[in-house]
Amino acid sequence: MADTNYDWAYSLVDSSRVSTFLISILLIVYGSFRSLNMDQEENQEKDQDGLLSTGTTPANKQNENGVQTIDSTQAMFLPIGASVSLLVMFFFFDSMQVVFALCTAVLATVAFAFLLLPMCQYLIRPCSSGTKISFGCCGRFTAAELMSFAISMGIVFIWIFTGHWLLMDALAMGLCVAMIAFVRLPSLKVSTLLLSGLLIYDVFWVFFSTYIFNANVMVKVATRPADNPVGIVAQKLNLPRAVKDAPQLSLPGKLVFPSYHNNGHFSMLGLGDIVMPGLLLCFVMRYDHWKKKHGVQEQPPKPLVPNLTVVHKLTYFHCSLIGYFIGLLTATIASEVYRAAQPALLYLVPFTLLPLLTMAYLKGDLKRMWNEPFLAPTLPKYLEV
Repeated sequence: MADTNYDWAYSLVDSSRVSTFLISILLIVYGSFRSLNMDQEENQEKDQDGLLSTGTTPANKQNENGVQTIDSTQAMFLPIGASVSLLVMFFFFDSMQVVFALCTAVLATVAFAFLLLPMCQYLIRPCSSGTKISFGCCGRFTAAELMSFAISMGIVFIWIFTGHWLLMDALAMGLCVAMIAFVRLPSLKVSTLLLSGLLIYDVFWVFFSTYIFNANVMVKVATRPADNPVGIVAQKLNLPRAVKDAPQLSLPGKLVFPSYHNNGHFSMLGLGDIVMPGLLLCFVMRYDHWKKKHGVQEQPPKPLVPNLTVVHKLTYFHCSLIGYFIGLLTATIASEVYRAAQPALLYLVPFTLLPLLTMAYLKGDLKRMWNEPFLAPTLPKYLEV
């Protein structure tokens, strides 16, 4: 009886749970560093071109690099758009599953190539000058970019023919890193709007959609496999052997890790539960770096606690990363205790956002981070010598 009561505690150290924790945190950290590195490379290019560095990026430069910055309006309407997309997949999945599978394969190919690019650059550096090769209207690409794209295409083809969960996870990791690196939150205000709206979205579709649609819409869409395009083509060509061998595809919209101790048991985490908090952590990492680079001094308000030494030494990124870990741990415990799917953002958003807001207030950065965090500090008109 005692063992049954504490099964949830044992499950926390299961291989599937540990893998989920480690991989999700590593993806957020790596994606944030890739985003910061892209900013640094862009600033170097601007300096070489003789452009003024104001701490922000011109809109046309963002478009050239493929970076998309979310504004307040987009942040408010994104949960609505996500709800519409979820309903389309719920009602029309059977008739559009091939389209979903092909679109996912194309996006995953590009994203996984982005994930592999640094490794390919390192491997090919001794035998390549880094010059770009022209492919006409398709653009210009370096040898490392071509190599990463070729490997990514190979991985996607193997995934389509085998449907293996490990390849699906690899493609999902590429999507996570690419979204964290290429989507930017410009301020704490936009971050709060986006994460608060997505929290409501997650809670509604996990907890309350059953009462309206007689099914848990979020879970059903996330776990529904798609027919293999190879099998459909083989069926059209009247190749029964190929139709039989083509596996159904679980789309890489989640990370899935099977347990090596409990057969049939697996841990699942949606990409949104990694990417959306990851965008916040990416934002605070960029702010930590910008603040250090420009030497912005903290001007804290009247202290609320006697000693703020620890608060001032802790960076915003480390604070949010610890909060993400605690939130993910809380969500895992809740899912094991209640034996039901949990909206992870219900736990992740408060544990990442609230400590960040508190810490920004205690450090005196809340006003700056809320509105214009990357505005270069202005020098006083008269300086003492």
